[in-house]
Amino acid sequence: MKHLLLTGLVGLAGTLTCLGQASRLKDANTLCWFVYAGDHQIAKKWAIHTEFQERRVDWVQQPQQLLARLGFVRTLTERVEVSGGYTYFQSYRYGNYPEVMGRAEPENRLYEDISLKDQLGRLGLTHRLRLEQRWLGSRDQSGQGAVQEWEYQNRIRYQLSLEFPLQGKTIEDKEWYLNAFDELFIGFGRNVNDNVFNQNRLSSGLGYQFTNNAKLELNYLYQIRQHADPDPASSRSVVELNSGIWVNVLYNLDFTKKQ
Repeated sequence: MKHLLLTGLVGLAGTLTCLGQASRLKDANTLCWFVYAGDHQIAKKWAIHTEFQERRVDWVQQPQQLLARLGFVRTLTERVEVSGGYTYFQSYRYGNYPEVMGRAEPENRLYEDISLKDQLGRLGLTHRLRLEQRWLGSRDQSGQGAVQEWEYQNRIRYQLSLEFPLQGKTIEDKEWYLNAFDELFIGFGRNVNDNVFNQNRLSSGLGYQFTNNAKLELNYLYQIRQHADPDPASSRSVVELNSGIWVNVLYNLDFTKKQ
């Protein structure tokens, strides 16, 4: 826990430093992210994780990013889970200082993570630590044609999420709850250069549990994201200060139940 708190403090310091440097160009975008995620039980301690995200800017007018994820989840204890899998990611041209020059650029990822659940009275907490191996594709200077180069990077992510029931001591079916999370992204290894602080996401909102396997959440999202490369025209670093809404649908299936 001390190491996780230290990571969070380092990330906060990085965020404040990122915001405090007047020489940086600041780009604010309005977000609207639609997320589906589900862990589908295939054995007593095994599940298949599926996830899809459609991210848009200027509310829903323009595409920002697309994400599709497939992985396996292993339950070690009631409190601890480990998982890993593959993510396909695609970035589009957006904002005042776009990183993508033309056609959408792809990214392939492998990931491994560990999640730890805690209960403090009515408050449920989940710590998640994730490692990512990333292959980022880029096209020619015009942004057209096929992908010409794949750059490898490493990234580590720490997320602290919270759930608080509004109608009892625990979250039950057909009940409302509050939720929040903060996630810090740190790049490391070769090809990362000065982009050690990659981004931070802070979100909170209201959730509704239809059943134990189906939830809907509507959140406010604030994202600080640092560009890997400076703006070509001014050679100044760029930081995005994005905000908007996050619509999260969680739906799990249990294939171990007998029909």
